[in-house]
Amino acid sequence: MTKTWIRPSHFTEKPWLCTQSVTQIDLDQAIALHREALALLLVGHKDRSKSLNNLANGLSSCFEHRGNDEDLDQAIALHREVLALHPVGHTERSASLSNLANRLSSRFEHRGNDEDLNQAIALHREVLALLPVGHTDRSMSLNNLAVRLSSHFEHRGNDEDLDESRKNLLCALTLLRQHDPRPSVVHQLLAEAYLLFHCSGPDGTVACNNTDHLDAAMHHLKAAANVVSGGLLSRLQRSLGWVLHASEYSHGTQLEAYATSMQLLDAYMSVTASVSSHHDIMKEFPSTLAVDAALCALRSSDARHAVELVEQGRTIIWTQMAHLCTPLDSLETCGDHAVTLMNKFRDLSSLLNKPPASHSEGTSRVVVEAEAEETRYRRLVEDWNGTAEEIWKIEGFSRFLLPPLFSDLQDAGCDGPIILLIASESSCYVIIVPHEQLPTSIQLRTNLEKLAELVLAFRKAVPKDAALRELWNIVVCLVVKNLSGIAQQGSQIWWCPTSVFNFLPLHTAGEYRKDGESLSRHYISSYTPSLTALIKARASHDRSPLVPFVAIGQNRPAGALFTLDAVEPELELVRRLLPPSLTVLFSKITSVYATKLTALCALRDNTWFHLACHGMQRIDEPFQSAFLMRDQPLSLLDIAQMDLSRHQFGFLSACETAVGDFSTPDQVIHLVAGLQFAGVKSVIGTLWNVDDGTVQHLVEAFYKNLCRDGTMNSKRAARALHRAVQSLASDKDMPLAQRIVFMHIGI
Repeated sequence: MTKTWIRPSHFTEKPWLCTQSVTQIDLDQAIALHREALALLLVGHKDRSKSLNNLANGLSSCFEHRGNDEDLDQAIALHREVLALHPVGHTERSASLSNLANRLSSRFEHRGNDEDLNQAIALHREVLALLPVGHTDRSMSLNNLAVRLSSHFEHRGNDEDLDESRKNLLCALTLLRQHDPRPSVVHQLLAEAYLLFHCSGPDGTVACNNTDHLDAAMHHLKAAANVVSGGLLSRLQRSLGWVLHASEYSHGTQLEAYATSMQLLDAYMSVTASVSSHHDIMKEFPSTLAVDAALCALRSSDARHAVELVEQGRTIIWTQMAHLCTPLDSLETCGDHAVTLMNKFRDLSSLLNKPPASHSEGTSRVVVEAEAEETRYRRLVEDWNGTAEEIWKIEGFSRFLLPPLFSDLQDAGCDGPIILLIASESSCYVIIVPHEQLPTSIQLRTNLEKLAELVLAFRKAVPKDAALRELWNIVVCLVVKNLSGIAQQGSQIWWCPTSVFNFLPLHTAGEYRKDGESLSRHYISSYTPSLTALIKARASHDRSPLVPFVAIGQNRPAGALFTLDAVEPELELVRRLLPPSLTVLFSKITSVYATKLTALCALRDNTWFHLACHGMQRIDEPFQSAFLMRDQPLSLLDIAQMDLSRHQFGFLSACETAVGDFSTPDQVIHLVAGLQFAGVKSVIGTLWNVDDGTVQHLVEAFYKNLCRDGTMNSKRAARALHRAVQSLASDKDMPLAQRIVFMHIGI
């Protein structure tokens, strides 16, 4: 006989569907076999009740799969027959009562018939009467009855039902021990009950100004998110429920709820083994979580915390893949003991994420099984906490699973301020982060809808003048005004955009009229996907006198219908513009030799590189975005798995290398960002398609500026690009969209 805990229905937890790999044909075949088995067990046979129960469960699954009323009606009839075979005193009676009650509840939810819910409540009361104080299943029975009473309150509005539901849940909570994972469910149900109390006025409005019930609801939501034995995924889902309701009621715990969710999301991603699955996993959670958390902090006038939250929630995928914030895998380089801790932590997290085992009916056996399960969970939780504490003792891991601190993040501004751009449906802000001053927050006179329209304008418009003027007027002009006194004219600044800001060419904003204002007249612009990435790039900047430089070109990749005639001349131009060979160790790979494997090897062995080829951006699967080689694509995933931590500079002469994924914009998944997160200090890429003529002019102007004194320094890349773009401004034959297509990311 099956026993189940009825779980909350109004929160973010996603139920596991048993039909995940089951087709309707499978169900029909199973039901046919169960009918045949039942026909062989005549009335009076000792196993008839089991067969009836199996057929009823099969029909219930079929109802959940296709929603046929007849399946549910038959299941209920069969459960009634099972119950009739289990009279008062029978050891299986409580399970039969529960099964029938659950099916009647399902029919009530499907049809809204009061009688079904009334019967379900009566059956749950009978179950509870059969489980005296001290019985292992009493807490489960209290929980299930409480859920149905809450449903009855929502349907009929009887306050007594809700009060009894609350009392039953509080009683159930006292019966569950410390390391049992199920308190998480009860806390969540209690939160739901208190929210119903809070909104029990006419038409669902708040009954009075008393916030006691609301405070109690938030207390239980917080408690549900902090039940460690529930596992990271369950805790994360519950914390998101806390965020939802704290935001809805503007409760004082809103910022704490966001911070908890961010920390749990980071922790959950850190123990997710498959790198390729990270992007899909992120889609399961709110894409604006980090931005909304930061805005919550800004509304509390806490810009420092806002910066911390943005940094924690953005680029989580890269953070785990590129070893930027002490992710689990980097323990491999810290010795055998660290590797043991890494494997132990991952295994324990996996075990905690599994649901607790169910126990069959019985008396002494049930008690033994339940105690064994509790002991197992207690040891798992203790081991998980103990392992985390051991990891914190390892050098460089004191902040493992903990959010970044503003005092550390502020170092990103040591060479120039960071401009964080935050966009959400409610409001848009800029946070300027200088090196040794307090951050400055400015609310912009725009909103998410207007910014989204501007993104569409850039994607569709051929003359981009009007869109660039709008970008200047509503965003960049205000930033320039507030940078006065923070950054000197002509110095370098770094943009760190979120949400739709990721798809706007901020560095090109201006009035684009005679003697008109523009950002480029005041500052040199670079981008960074995160403050941590920029700090890491600066920390490992190498000024070696030798420059291993490879030029990789592919003019006719696999499947191409035409040849890129400009590739060979471009690589030859790069060779001529570089300093003498005593300083630069130049090599070139082109044509049939530019395969995926040779390109990977060349990238690994050369700390400077120039890529000229077809670029392919995959919006649906961004990690499959690639540079097209002669045999097969060199994908973003291939690059992300490389260690390029010694690499200084890369020039990506390909189309759309800096275009991210619209479904997860704050993860900044594109080719330019991938190279920086893999370790390359300074990268130049493109925002959209680029013409061969533009590339030739830009490449020549760029390398002349970069190598003007006969030396090469990747920290000069942004200034060299800035000057190269300015030199193209006099070319009236070159469209504006082509003059501004290149952008710089990194130091």
